[in-house]
Parts: sequence; structure tokens; C-alpha cells
Amino acid sequence: MAVEGEGGLTLHYLIFDASDDGEGTGTWEAMASVRAAQLPEVLQEVQAVLAWAETHSPGPRGPLDEGGAWDVDRSMQAEGDWTSVTLTISGPWEWGEALVAAWASTHH
Repeated sequence: MAVEGEGGLTLHYLIFDASDDGEGTGTWEAMASVRAAQLPEVLQEVQAVLAWAETHSPGPRGPLDEGGAWDVDRSMQAEGDWTSVTLTISGPWEWGEALVAAWASTHH
């Protein structure tokens, strides 16, 4: 399922799962496993999501336990012909839900 966000970019690979700590902070994680040919497209999606996060930043980026308002972790792991890209974003629950909603599709 393709999901279109701000600026017209459509997310074809990243699908976010959310978890709430019960204290107003959430974590949103998306993972995509693709062959090398699709890797640039996945990385473009990651950059677009991060650009949205920066533009709509709820405060300084940095580790939450060190006073940051939000943070992100990106990782890539290659296994054979496949590369797994994981994007984890943490921050205020309402901000993160707005981030996910910005990419949510009206066509389910």
C-alpha cells in the first residue's frame, strides 16, 4: 500500500508501528527489507520523514534522557542480496502521531 505525505512523496516501504510509554512519550518504528535496487527509494523515504520531523520539530533533537525533545535512530543491515533499513523516532506522543498522520493514506 502506498502512503502519500506532505510534498507528494509516497511511502511505499516504510510502515510505522507505535508504542506509548504511558507518560506522553512515544516511539515509532518502521523497517523495510529491500534488494539493492530499491535501497535508494527507501533511503529517500527515510530522508523525507526526517525532513518532516525537522520542519515540525517539537524542540531540540537529542536523547530524551538528556533533555532532547525528540530523537531518531537509523540503522542498516545487509544480509546477502537484502538490506534492512530501520528508522526509529521518539518524542512527544501528539507530535509523533501527527508525523504518522502526515503520511497516512485516506485509501485503506
